[in-house]
Amino acid sequence: MRRRAVAFAVTFILVAGAAHAAPARAAGPPKSAELSTTTRLPDRRAVVIGDRFYSVSTEDGLYPASGWHTQGEMGGFWTPPLKLLDGVWFGLGGQWLGGAQAKAERFTAGQGYTRIAYETGGVRVERTDVAPDGVRAGLIGLRLTSPTARTVRLDVDAHSELMTAYPWGSTTPDQKAANLPDTGAYEGGALVFREQGTPRVANATAHDFAAMVAADRTPVAHQLGAGHRGPQDPPVICPSTGTPPDRCDDTDFGKGTGGRLSYDVKLPAGHDTTVWLAVAGSDHGTAEARTALSAALHDPAGLLARKVAARRSVAANTVVDLPGDRLLQQSVEWSKQNLADSVQQADDLRLRATEEGKAYPPPKGTLARARWIGAGWPDYPWIFGTDGEFTAFATVAAGQFPAIEDHLRTLRDVSDVVNDRSGKVVHEVVSDGSVYFGANDEAGNTDETAKYPSAAALVWRWTGDRRFLDDVYDFARRNMRYVVEKLDADGDGWPEGLGNVERPGMGVEKLDNTVYTVRGLYDLADMARAKGDTATATWATSHGDDLVKRFDQAWWYGGDTHQFADSLDDPANPANDNTKIFQRHWIGLTPLDALLVRSGQATRPLATDAHAREVLDQRERPCYTGENGLYHTGTGPTSAEGGNKGPACDSAVSSVQSDREAFTINTGIMAVAEGNYGRLAQQRRYTDDNARQQLDPSLYEMPGAMPEIVPSPDFDPPNIDRPETGRSMVLQAWGAYGNLWPVVSQQLGVAPDLGRGRLEVVPQVPPGQPSVAGRNIRVGTGSVDVSAAASATSLRTVVTERGPGTRLLIGQVLPSGAAVAAVTLNGRAVPYEVRRTARGGEVVADAGSRGGRSTLVVTLR
Repeated sequence: MRRRAVAFAVTFILVAGAAHAAPARAAGPPKSAELSTTTRLPDRRAVVIGDRFYSVSTEDGLYPASGWHTQGEMGGFWTPPLKLLDGVWFGLGGQWLGGAQAKAERFTAGQGYTRIAYETGGVRVERTDVAPDGVRAGLIGLRLTSPTARTVRLDVDAHSELMTAYPWGSTTPDQKAANLPDTGAYEGGALVFREQGTPRVANATAHDFAAMVAADRTPVAHQLGAGHRGPQDPPVICPSTGTPPDRCDDTDFGKGTGGRLSYDVKLPAGHDTTVWLAVAGSDHGTAEARTALSAALHDPAGLLARKVAARRSVAANTVVDLPGDRLLQQSVEWSKQNLADSVQQADDLRLRATEEGKAYPPPKGTLARARWIGAGWPDYPWIFGTDGEFTAFATVAAGQFPAIEDHLRTLRDVSDVVNDRSGKVVHEVVSDGSVYFGANDEAGNTDETAKYPSAAALVWRWTGDRRFLDDVYDFARRNMRYVVEKLDADGDGWPEGLGNVERPGMGVEKLDNTVYTVRGLYDLADMARAKGDTATATWATSHGDDLVKRFDQAWWYGGDTHQFADSLDDPANPANDNTKIFQRHWIGLTPLDALLVRSGQATRPLATDAHAREVLDQRERPCYTGENGLYHTGTGPTSAEGGNKGPACDSAVSSVQSDREAFTINTGIMAVAEGNYGRLAQQRRYTDDNARQQLDPSLYEMPGAMPEIVPSPDFDPPNIDRPETGRSMVLQAWGAYGNLWPVVSQQLGVAPDLGRGRLEVVPQVPPGQPSVAGRNIRVGTGSVDVSAAASATSLRTVVTERGPGTRLLIGQVLPSGAAVAAVTLNGRAVPYEVRRTARGGEVVADAGSRGGRSTLVVTLR
């Protein structure tokens, strides 16, 4: 069943002379590391993302209806919280690029841009898309090359759809009520689209939305009208109810209009000519949109160069060398870019609780600016509590500290307004400020309130940022008070409420909520000690210790399941007697995944070593793991689960059917759990599963992009074969957790506690591999380089510190059965300790605060 070979086209082109901007009309260089594909381009989606602007298309440069939150309307061009256009289309000499006569030949994902190659009428066309950061505009450069001198007509069609990110298609009110008709005009060489007025929706206010389209030259003609969708005109309409066709172009939510700009472009023989087009917009009228348009067209090649330079800076952090697993090494490189892609900003949010889309009350307050890490594209580009916590681990490992700090502050700010400073964390916040779920009077998700202190503590440990700790500490304290005092109605210590999995028959107390509550209590206590808040530290530690003592007895299901219960307290049982309920969901791994930081330093998961081995051995079997990763819900006896397909690895009866969909986050959690217990040989199966989703053309939608759900028995057909209005996310940020964290935290062993000036580096070299290494791993305001090598006779760890001095504890995980004969640090024998941890024996020595280069050599016997 094991792996088919990974085949993909890869080009590494370094940006030369980055300090010197490319000529104003050059669209091609500079370039970065690239991944290319040539197959099924009309079926693959592409995203191009900046922090103020993004676009969603197919990889042939067309814009079919996409997404499902508002069915078919989640693609096109956006400046959060506003959609601007359904798309733009380019015709050259009467042939539409991406159409039947000028099909795309190659799609290339660069770091910060995309490119598409076409040929039509003897003219070679290279299209480059980029969304510059800090600008509410996107750019498309067309580099045209002809072997003979000629003048060609370039037509640009654009179709507007000015529409807010919320309401959605199925909410009350919906987009049919909220969306107003657009108008189109031609002004000063630009198409200008506007939507003005007040929707006939209670508590709606007047608005003035604007979108503009123009090139870096004067058009020779223009048109206005209802169509103008290039080769997709007339459009196939997606109905808002019922089953849509496999491919459609517009929806009955749509109330946009269109226009065309035409240019005569002179092409010298054998030389490139580039035309730049900009799309810009604003939810504050035409003046702001025009400013964005001008900023984009002033120096488009310079904006592209700056974007690539910024992404080179991203690439320069956490540069890993994994000679035994080059696939995972490359996945780390692209995951760093995925995270940088996911940073978003919106201004002037109006914060209102929509009661899961059933209400549209007046705003409870406003937020002048929000920055966050978007969850996924095209349907989840906004703010989540749960997603942000998982993504936090990947983000700090990648050294992208400001992004996660901004995310956590935004989550705090929205929650405090909407929930009246109760401490409860909201679940889902759309980019306009609409809170879909998680207000005080709703069930909300217990897990994300308990997770917030852990995410905050993680960021503080990696950054040493005291201002950040001071800023979020009070909210973190209120989080855990809320969980303990408001969400444990029966007083048994296990909080009630919704968690990461909500399936029929689950008890009111969920395993993941319990695990994250224990971890959150210890992390709060750790921050409280740093703040000098002894009372909170004592309270949180006492509660955490009590839950740890009682955890195994309460939650271990045992028997031939070899697993923890998924939940307790059957809601149909009025006795509320802590009945254990087992359903095989992925949350059974959370006691192995979440690390508990106690007394400031001691770190291990909640599950005992013996139970962890049972759980992991069982989860590696075909009832839980498929060809491409871990299933959401494992399989059991067919007769007990109503037509369930797949092998049964135990005899436990479950009331819920299996779900053999493999999510990248579930597979990532399995990878982290394996690594927490030192099982790096087994871990590779799961890190490589996720890496292949980014890098194998037979699996991915967009090269280099980590998806949400991967091809698996109950996700069949996979995304590329599904209608575009019914797909999972082409890019999902939290998938990076499962490759960045195992490499940086487990294989390289980097564990900062910069809030206290401490750093541990205790690598573990995977069995059968000679070494692992990483450089420019950000810790605090400095960085470290780490290399580790292992052989049958010795272990060698080298750490180079740059920046403010920290106390360094350096070591390496001992191979199973090995014993220590001698330890030297920088060539001299030193005292050492062998710590017994969940990973195995860790031999460590204190390197002090000397900084610079430290070399530890462990001789084995």
